Amino acid sequence: MNWISNYVRPKINSLFSRREVPENLWTKCPECGTMLFHRELAANLNVCTSCDHHMAISPRDRFTGLFDVGVFVEVKVPEPVVDPLHFRDQKKYPDRLKTAQKTTGEREAMLVAEGEVGRTPIIAVAQDFSFMAGSMGMYVGNAIIAAAQRAVQLKRPLVLFSAAGGARMQEGILSLMQMPRTTVAVQMLKEAGLPYVVVLTHPTTGGVTASYAMLGDVQIAEPNALICFAGPRVIEQTIREKLPEGFQRAEYLLDHGMLDRVTHRKALREELVTILRMLMNQSPAVKGDLPPPGDILEAAEVKE
Repeated sequence: MNWISNYVRPKINSLFSRREVPENLWTKCPECGTMLFHRELAANLNVCTSCDHHMAISPRDRFTGLFDVGVFVEVKVPEPVVDPLHFRDQKKYPDRLKTAQKTTGEREAMLVAEGEVGRTPIIAVAQDFSFMAGSMGMYVGNAIIAAAQRAVQLKRPLVLFSAAGGARMQEGILSLMQMPRTTVAVQMLKEAGLPYVVVLTHPTTGGVTASYAMLGDVQIAEPNALICFAGPRVIEQTIREKLPEGFQRAEYLLDHGMLDRVTHRKALREELVTILRMLMNQSPAVKGDLPPPGDILEAAEVKE
């Protein structure tokens, strides 16, 4: 028996010919624990096909599924000063930014785009929670102002998708200053007579909830989204009482008058078309004439 030919050589060949299998083919639903094939999940707009749990979705994937045939143009956002406070905790702030940029593939925590939804021209803004928890820094403030200015310039409604953990501590008081800045931007839209619709997604908390996220002409939320200023755990520890079931979730806030609608992600596009055309005094959309949204499945295949 030739040990080298019969054992060593086949073993070496198997190591070099082994195909690498991507690690992200399956996603576990955090709500029901079902393992979901990534293409099936992407085609369902990152909504669990088993329990209907709404998972996080990136701004680009959201816009691909929102705009007609997935076509949109990014709106340029002015770049703020990087690390104005020279902040450092366990890492330097610029290093945290580089890590977030590498992980998400995005420049910052907010994406601004223009395009058509159901043949209705709009400006859309979406926050990316995976980018430093979607925290509100100077770039986010600049993005909302740029979106509002573009909306006024083109006389289009503005739709904002919020998802944030609050202000960005690495920018200190400069982050908190974005609350009044974005409030002024929303006022620009109101003075121009343009609709401002907010879609609150999970989670929307802190200073974001205390400013632009709650100033919409129409407030829509995705199912079971956490929407609050201080979280339930902080409140329970402060008042030392058990909070009601589902406290600060979208359905609870709808019942108590803080929201206008709670809408499933797959029905959101059609609802936005109806609301925006109504607010813009346009005739109702003819469903048979509406172009399809972008194909999220195709976008997922391109990434592979």
